[in-house]
Amino acid sequence: RKPSEQEASATSLVKSSSVCRKPEPVAVQGWVERMTGVEKNLMKIAAQNLVQNTNIDNGQKSNDGLVQRFDKSLEEFYALCDQLELCLRLAYECLSQSFDSTKHSPNLVPTATKPDAVQTESLPYTQYLSMIKSQISCAKDIHNALLECSNKITGKIPAQGGP
Repeated sequence: RKPSEQEASATSLVKSSSVCRKPEPVAVQGWVERMTGVEKNLMKIAAQNLVQNTNIDNGQKSNDGLVQRFDKSLEEFYALCDQLELCLRLAYECLSQSFDSTKHSPNLVPTATKPDAVQTESLPYTQYLSMIKSQISCAKDIHNALLECSNKITGKIPAQGGP
């Protein structure tokens, strides 16, 4: 498989199991079953090749003229490992994003339209807006500080009427 196909397969798997949510046990079980099957096939082909090579080395004629190629099954195993690695990386990034989201915005904004369905730990919309405005202001301050620092390093003078 090509790397782009592997990334697309891993991305579609993560997207189909709804990003940033707990992975479905069925999906994890499917990966384990696929990995086990591919590994068993790889070991079987390796054993067949070893027996055939031993027979050839001992001068015995081998009846198994059609032994599968080990490199093809090894390539299939590595492709599956690469897909699994991509899925784990995506899951890790999603988990990191979720932690950051919880850290920087610990309270939820109520999404329910009915007053009895409002969550107890949610922020009123006005407080949410003020929190977002302060985060934007902080991001602008950081941006301006970095811009100022880069201008000092490069020796550029900032243009008048800038941000």
